[in-house]
Amino acid sequence: MLAYILRRLLLIVPTLFGILLINFIIIQAAPGGPVDQMIAKLEGVNAAAGGATGRIAGSGGELASSGGSHYRGGQGLDPELVKEIERMYGFDKPAPERFWIMLRNYVHLDFGTSFFRDAKVTDLIIEKLPVSISLGLWSTLIMYLVSIPLGIAKAVRNGSQFDIWTSSAIIIGYAIPAFLFAILLVVLFAGGSYWDWFPLRGLTSNDFDELSTFGKVKDYFWHLALPITALVIGNFATITLLTKNSFLDEIGKQYVVTARAKGLTERQVLYGHVFRNAMLLIIAGLPSALLGVFFTGSLLIEVIFSLDGLGLLSFESALNRDYPVVFGTLFIFTLFGLIMKLVSDVLYTLVDPRIDFENRE
Repeated sequence: MLAYILRRLLLIVPTLFGILLINFIIIQAAPGGPVDQMIAKLEGVNAAAGGATGRIAGSGGELASSGGSHYRGGQGLDPELVKEIERMYGFDKPAPERFWIMLRNYVHLDFGTSFFRDAKVTDLIIEKLPVSISLGLWSTLIMYLVSIPLGIAKAVRNGSQFDIWTSSAIIIGYAIPAFLFAILLVVLFAGGSYWDWFPLRGLTSNDFDELSTFGKVKDYFWHLALPITALVIGNFATITLLTKNSFLDEIGKQYVVTARAKGLTERQVLYGHVFRNAMLLIIAGLPSALLGVFFTGSLLIEVIFSLDGLGLLSFESALNRDYPVVFGTLFIFTLFGLIMKLVSDVLYTLVDPRIDFENRE
């Protein structure tokens, strides 16, 4: 197993390279880059000034000029000004050289500096990470701790009133979009129109540092209560029904009949034989579930509850064409996803020691 883990870790390098290369090519071809955006701002300043020719302080070039430009909206700018903007964002170098410089810096975990936030990408990621970790970790933990026992109970009581009513409840929850449920929670419990029981913004209170240890823990979960509730309410259905169907499929197999014939109790059959096989499918979905909540799934929740996390950071950076932040967050997302996939394979062997990835290869 150790050799398999080492091979998988080594495969992370070419996988990261391929993903970064593909995204680099796509982003370079997309219109509206940082140079275009800066030119648009300069054109806006020029238009606001009534079209008069002037100089931007420190730019070293004139706004109005007869020079041409291959950038959209840059035909009226002095070519020297356009070149200085390109140097400012690193676009004075050819694309292959820029990609090579980016990879060389990434080896040292240097993701560069944001174009528009005047901060290092590493500092931005570290600053936003607590929100994303809090939402992703606790949401995934709650989903699995509730859904797996509920799915097992539904499989054992298949067709009963308990099964019917719980299925109805989780399907209703699944049908409600997370952002809509989040708005409902705000209206009901965050001072919207009814009760003001929970805070509406932030991960902690302003006086968090002055609180006791117990007070800090209480304040932390008090702020997370509504966002996590909104995130998990629609995700119970998938894991619960997947668990139920997986257990039902295993319960009907011959080895279960044989175990019962040997006189084993239902509990021994369920947790000694069925559980190990049925859980393989559930474990396979753990990385994607965690990643989905960790990053993409929490974007609207971050906006509604004013939580500034990685999901919001990556979205805003993509809109603003803030390439260092876009590629920095992409690198983190991809690396985390690959590591979680490896963790999933290791969990396979822990749940069912009969699985041996090394011999299969």
